[in-house]
Amino acid sequence: MSARAHHFRGSLGRFATGVAIVTFDGATKRHGITVNSFTSVSLDPPLVLVSIARNTRAHDELAGRPFTVNILGAEQKALAMHFAGSPGLEPHWVEGTVAPRLSRVLAYFECKPWAAYDGGDHTLYLGEVVDFNYRSGDALAFASGRFTTIPESQLGVEDLL
Repeated sequence: MSARAHHFRGSLGRFATGVAIVTFDGATKRHGITVNSFTSVSLDPPLVLVSIARNTRAHDELAGRPFTVNILGAEQKALAMHFAGSPGLEPHWVEGTVAPRLSRVLAYFECKPWAAYDGGDHTLYLGEVVDFNYRSGDALAFASGRFTTIPESQLGVEDLL
């Protein structure tokens, strides 16, 4: 990685993000990919977007397949690491409506494929949300190259609207 690219990545890392795992059934096995690039796109229809690096082993298998975005709780760092290339204990899976999801995550969004766009060294996958839910708890976050916690007291503002 060039010095400029390294500095650019470090600059981007100053923006704190949540941590999520995209799960789906591939042609021969079940996959999970740890991501920190996830965003809502639309409420009507309900659309979300995940950005997946092209060099990710499961990247090519995701195209055109239903997927779930699993938002991790603060206590689920080991799960994030498991799907980021440091395997640990096998996760507990839940059979979702359209795609598999992980047990006890902070929130999940099961999606049908909507569109995919070229994003340089990433592909931007849009999904139409067909099922979702959340639970109470602190969120796992990532900033400046480290995991951190977003306390629940900062979550749940939808109750204020």
